[in-house]
Amino acid sequence: MPPKKTFRVTIEMPAGDAPMMDLGKMLGQSGVNLVEVKRAYDAATATQRGDLVPAVITVFEDRTFELRLKTPPTSFLIKKALGGKGSAAPGHDGAGRLTRAELRAVAERKLPDLNTTDIEAAMRIITGTARSMGVSIVD
Repeated sequence: MPPKKTFRVTIEMPAGDAPMMDLGKMLGQSGVNLVEVKRAYDAATATQRGDLVPAVITVFEDRTFELRLKTPPTSFLIKKALGGKGSAAPGHDGAGRLTRAELRAVAERKLPDLNTTDIEAAMRIITGTARSMGVSIVD
């Protein structure tokens, strides 16, 4: 019989270099070995350095854990494609422009975590997030 789940948390940390303080805040009460969690996260995300990678950490009764990585947040990917940040006043001030090719690249990267398998639908989802950040899409 598999061990019983006792604690589950989603964390967003820099890839390849998880800050121990943030891990302690999120997982301290679970009793899991934080150094092991940090090593596992850093090893799993070492190829994505510079990105913000969310992970779902499930802690079991026997204080073992399971780490499941997700894709970076859509807003992070859009900001990375822009090379800047979103607008302080979306709808009034523009933050930049994404080309259809950049939009497609973001959608392809985010596709595993979206509730669609169609790239065109994924592009429409990403377009909505970009619009809410004040980013326009150009052909």
